[in-house]
Amino acid sequence: MSSVGLIWAQSKEGVIGDHGGMPWHVPEDLAHFAAVTKGHPVVMGRKTWDSIPSRYRPFSERTNIVVTRQAGWEAEGAVVVHSLDHALKEASDAPGGELTWLIGGGELFAQALGRPEVARAVVTFLDLAVGGDTFAPELGPEWRVESADPSEAGWHESRTATRYRFVEFTRA
Repeated sequence: MSSVGLIWAQSKEGVIGDHGGMPWHVPEDLAHFAAVTKGHPVVMGRKTWDSIPSRYRPFSERTNIVVTRQAGWEAEGAVVVHSLDHALKEASDAPGGELTWLIGGGELFAQALGRPEVARAVVTFLDLAVGGDTFAPELGPEWRVESADPSEAGWHESRTATRYRFVEFTRA
């Protein structure tokens, strides 16, 4: 089984989505997401797939795997499965499958947190207060900050004027 990482961006309140989309636009976070996940399979729920503008999906240079409960549902350019177990099996057999990135949404994050192969989380913290209906998973005390600049200098400013920082966690 491959190693699995979680990756998401969240607001101050832990919001990761609202009505099927991200309630912000931080191009630097999107570029970071692409750089981190490129060359590795990405697993996502159907709602996450639907939230990606059609011109960007499937993500290039990555096997895109979509988990859905809907029988007969199809996603052009993606592998469609009906469980997280099946998704991770498909991912481990895909190019770059030694590391799989789970990219959302909230239901899949919740299912994945207890799995032993999930040992890494890359989180973009946004200095932004927004409402939403989907929230980031809470990382428990077994998760430790692996890399981050805790100083004020660790914050960057997006060209859209949103402050952000990247933090990587590992599970002990």
